[in-house]
Amino acid sequence: MPKVFALVLAAGQGTRIGDALPKQYLPIAGKPMMFHSIEALAAVSRIERLFVVLSPLDRHWGEHDWSALPEKIEAAFCGGSHRAESVLNTLKFLEARIARDDWVLVHDAARPCIVTELVEQFLDELGDDQVGGLLAMPLADTLKRGGEQQRVEATIPRTGLWRAQTPQMFRYELLRRGLEKNPAATDEADAVESLGQAPRLVEGETSNMKVTFAEDIQIAELILEHRDRITL
Repeated sequence: MPKVFALVLAAGQGTRIGDALPKQYLPIAGKPMMFHSIEALAAVSRIERLFVVLSPLDRHWGEHDWSALPEKIEAAFCGGSHRAESVLNTLKFLEARIARDDWVLVHDAARPCIVTELVEQFLDELGDDQVGGLLAMPLADTLKRGGEQQRVEATIPRTGLWRAQTPQMFRYELLRRGLEKNPAATDEADAVESLGQAPRLVEGETSNMKVTFAEDIQIAELILEHRDRITL
């Protein structure tokens, strides 16, 4: 049976959040932001091994205590200057350890509110898929295309539009070929699409938000704290 390997992308600097510390290390609910997503993915038994993709210049990983996490977690200091480069570097780094038809599941460290149950559902829906796919949410907002002087140029119909999330998961060989063909891909699905493939859309959750701006930290913290209260 093909194995599932997870990558948590944590090589960025998160400059839009306005903090000197890379955003994946900013504290949320008492822990570094990326701890929460790593913990949720590591709890999925079907994930063989989890690699935290860090910048080669990362100096913060060793300053934290990760001992509460399972042993199947490993730091990979091979991140690049942008997302596609980080993933491709990691695939090359792991070439001898992953079979061509093994699954590679990629998640953003900046999505700390992912839950294990959603990942399990995601794996269930993609297990027999020939291409792979991604979590995504049907677009609910009306879209406007802006023109000069920030005036509306057009209203874009939202029918059939989805907002991409992570995890995204594809076979090792397919994903590597897609990234080598399209090194400017904005996400893994984009890379696979460049090969003429159609990734499957699996409906995610609104709470699986991406922390991009400073105010997002408070929202993510509320989601995590609310979830803890429900668990208790």
